[in-house]
Amino acid sequence: MTTLLKILSYTGLALTVVPAVLVLAGIISWRAHAVLMLVGAALWFSTASFWMGRADSS
Repeated sequence: MTTLLKILSYTGLALTVVPAVLVLAGIISWRAHAVLMLVGAALWFSTASFWMGRADSS
């Protein structure tokens, strides 16, 4: 379960960083950037709190 949470958390974190670079490069629009960052932030904050600061059980 922790592994799945970590994968989802890092996916959310990537969705907050990568769109900024893509907008800077002119690859995606500002609106798409905003949507992707909102989804990424929600995913990160809803999953990271369950595993950060805890020892891995495996």
